[in-house]
Order: sequence, then C-alpha cells, then structure tokens
Amino acid sequence: MAWNFGDILDAIAPALPADKPALIHIAKDGTADIKTWSEFTARTNNLARQLLERGAKPGDKVAFYMRNRSEYAEMLAACFKARLTHVNVNYRYQPDELHYIFDNSDAQTIVYGDEFAANIAELKPRLGKVGTFLEVTSGTPKNDFADRYEDLTAIGNGGDLGIERSGDDLLFLYTGGTTGMPKGVMWPADDLREAQLAALRALGPVPETLEEVQAAIKETGGASPMIPACPMMHGTGLFTAIGNMMNGGCIVTLDNEHLDPHAIWQAVNDHKVEQIAIVGDTFAKPMLRALEEKPGHCDLSSLVSIISSGVMWSLEVKRELIKHMPEAMLLDSFGSSEGLGFGSSIFAAGGEIKTAKFQIGARCKVFDENDQEVAPGSGKSGVIAVAQPIPLGYYKDEEKTAKTFRTINGVRYSIPGDFCTVEEDGTLTLLGRGSVCINTGGEKAYPEEVEEALKTHPAVEDALVVGLPDEKWGQAITGIIKVADGQSPDEASLIAHVKDHLAHYKAPKRVLVAANAFRAPNGKADYKGATSFAKQELGVAS
Repeated sequence: MAWNFGDILDAIAPALPADKPALIHIAKDGTADIKTWSEFTARTNNLARQLLERGAKPGDKVAFYMRNRSEYAEMLAACFKARLTHVNVNYRYQPDELHYIFDNSDAQTIVYGDEFAANIAELKPRLGKVGTFLEVTSGTPKNDFADRYEDLTAIGNGGDLGIERSGDDLLFLYTGGTTGMPKGVMWPADDLREAQLAALRALGPVPETLEEVQAAIKETGGASPMIPACPMMHGTGLFTAIGNMMNGGCIVTLDNEHLDPHAIWQAVNDHKVEQIAIVGDTFAKPMLRALEEKPGHCDLSSLVSIISSGVMWSLEVKRELIKHMPEAMLLDSFGSSEGLGFGSSIFAAGGEIKTAKFQIGARCKVFDENDQEVAPGSGKSGVIAVAQPIPLGYYKDEEKTAKTFRTINGVRYSIPGDFCTVEEDGTLTLLGRGSVCINTGGEKAYPEEVEEALKTHPAVEDALVVGLPDEKWGQAITGIIKVADGQSPDEASLIAHVKDHLAHYKAPKRVLVAANAFRAPNGKADYKGATSFAKQELGVAS
C-alpha cells in the first residue's frame, strides 16, 4: 500500500474516543483551549472542503504563515485531506523574503496569523497567484480581502470528503540552509511516512496497513500529548507533530512569541505530556535553567522522551537535564530537511554518549569525495548519505536537486553535505556541514566542532564559529559568543580552553562577544549574520 496522511486521519478518527483531546493551546495566562478528536475531525473536514470550494485543486500549495498554534495542526490536517501541499513560512522573514517564498512555491492559499496582517496587506498587490487568504483571528479580519479562518471550520456537516488520495501527494519543507535562497524540499506522503516508520521498525513491529493502524489505535486509545517546543515551521517541530497526529495523539502548543521554559514545564505538569521536541542546546539550556530555578516545582513523571534534531545537543546539558527526569530518554536524531534517519543517539540515566556521536541508520552510508565508502576506524571524513525513502528534490531547482540527490552504484541517495567520521564500532562522529567548513592554513575545521568546545566553557551561553578572510591563514577561525549571565570571560582564556579540547589549529584566532546568538527561532545557526557581524567588528573587508 501507499501511505497518505489524509487516509490515515480518516482511518483513526472513528477508532478514538470522541472526547480525547487532539489539540491543546495554552494562552499566556495559562488557560487552555482544548479541541477533542471529534471536533478536530469535523473542523478539518470542513476546512478541507472550503479550501477546495474556494478554488484550490489537488496539488496546489498552501502557505502557513503563523507561529505554533492549534490552527497550524488543523490546517495541516485539512491539507492532507484535500490533497493540498503544505508550505512552511519563516515568520521572522521581512516582506521581500516572504514574497520569495509565496512566489517561489506558487502558493494558491495563504493562511496567516492576524499579527502578520500588515505584511500580507503590503504584499497583496504582488501576490497574483494567490486565490485565497485566510486570517486566523479571534475578531474581525484586519484585512478585508481575507476570509476569517474560524468561520470556515463551521461551514458543513464535518463529514469525510470521500475522495481518493495518493501516496504521491506532496508536503513542502522550505529550508534556508547556509547559502543561497531558501529551497523547497518536496516530500511525497508515502516516502515521508516510510522514513518515519523506518526508525520505529528498528525498535519493534509497527502497523503496516491502515487496518493495522486503526486496530492499534483502538487497542491503545491513541498516543499521549506532546509539545513541539520548537517552531512547527521547522522540520523537527513539524515532523514530530505529524508523527503524533498520525498516532491519534494530542499536540500541545503555547502562546508565546519567545521560548518560555517555565510555561513548557508547567504544561508537562498540567497535561501529562509525554514528549517534547526541541532543537539542541538553544532550547535545552534555557529549559534546564528553568528547572534549576524552581527545582521540583513541576511534576515531570509523565515525560517519556525529549527529542532533538537540527543542531548539537551537548553532553553536559543532557547530563544535568536527566537529573530532573531520571525515567526519561533524551533522543538526539541526526537528520535534515532533505532526509530522515541518518543516525540517532539515546541518552538515559546511567548511560552517556559523547556529543555528536550517533548510531548510523540502516539506510545510510558515508562516502568520500570520490564516492567511495569511508572505512570504519580509518579516521577519514566523508559525507553521510541516506537511501530511499527520500524527497523528490527541490521545487523548481534542478541544479541543486542534482547536487544533493545523487545516484551512487545504482542507488539514489540524499546527501545534504553533513561531514562525519566513522568509528571502528560503526558509529558516526558528526563534524558539520561542508558548506560552512573553514579552510585555515590548509587544514579543515568544522564550525560545529569548535562551537561545542567553546560552549563547554562555563562563561559561554552559546557560540557560533565562522571563517574570515585572512592573508596568513586563508581563513581565520573566529568565534562569536553569547555570554552567560553574570560572566565576563577573557578572550585569551576562551581560546586556551578550545586548545585544551581540540587540535590547536582549530582554536579561534579571535573570540567576539555579541548581544544575541545569531540563531533563527528554530535554533538554526545564522552564519551569514554572524559573519557580517564579525567582519564589521574586526574591520574585515567583504
């Protein structure tokens, strides 16, 4: 069979208790808006119909321009049911950047939070391809050309659409990457579902048909609540939320413009959350600090796992977190927008795994620059590649597709550019993305490796590392740090600290202090911004 998320939702809805929560959105004052699976099913069926009646056709693109909220998950389900294609939009973008996403994706519908109404109004004259605007608001839409999202959920009888769907129905995930314009990764539904199931099969049997999915839901009553603490417009938040939804779970979102770790732990306490999705230390450090500020304040006994992907999650932070939740597992997943299942790392009480060390996925290989497999224990670095199921490629970009999705020895792989070494036991040590690799004095240094060394210094809250043009070294390794509260580190001591952990040529020539960490809200590094800052601070010509 070919998997389709709309078909899965149709199959599991009748198997779930009607009053089981599907969505919980927590306001700033702590009050919770709860929608049951019965309500969720009816509302998303109505939404799907209304999108089609307003001119959307199967395959058309729907741009999601909003923060984490229940409507994100609802609209996602409606798109699955109506065979429409999700397009994620970074809500930090400025109008010209937004226009690029809307235009490049050929968005037919834009659904946006009312806080972004002014940007949509400014862009509307340039959005000739868009047929429908939906504004998520509790009142009257700020833009008179937009339909009120909530009104559409109430039009109709809430019944199934009764349409035939395909495993080829697409989901788009735009990724900013480290260079160039954002690229739309095209995931067929069947491949995305299979990629998610592949990791689960390693742990035991999984349902292989819709009938088996429905039977499992009836037996278990569906999955437990989870919090995508990272933005759902980022792959980690989106894919974990989809996985929970397809298992009849409950997605818990919080009404906060910025990370509020105390609110996250309170939500775990109040709603018996079992899983949290984060993006590395950017989220884990503030969450740990909140626990240390109020030890024992929240009951975390329901928590089964915290899963992270996208950036490094340091051993030191995991070690301290697990003290507050000794029964939980900390899952570090090595993947990207272009492929899932590169590797994984599990940290639990009594067991430690070195930062950036992953158990290689069953579908993965590591190739050198000549497309030869890297031998375990050789000390040689290579790029990691994952075989099917993988995306089709990048939307409307054949050149970049050909570079990332390559066939080697008759097998098609996704090769986003992550470099690693293969240890004798077959595990991977992640080095970093090749596009930001620094060539200093003829030696290669990967920013993530140096960043992790800097972040082990007690005075460093966060760090990024870039290479600046240098007459002597070619590129001079330069650190940009965010200082931990109450600290005032000496630059020389920071450089010496890195030399204590890494080969001396990998140590920064300079370490600069910045007011922010140059990270997007999804935790991803903004190397372009960090490089511009460092050049300006040091007077380096572009």
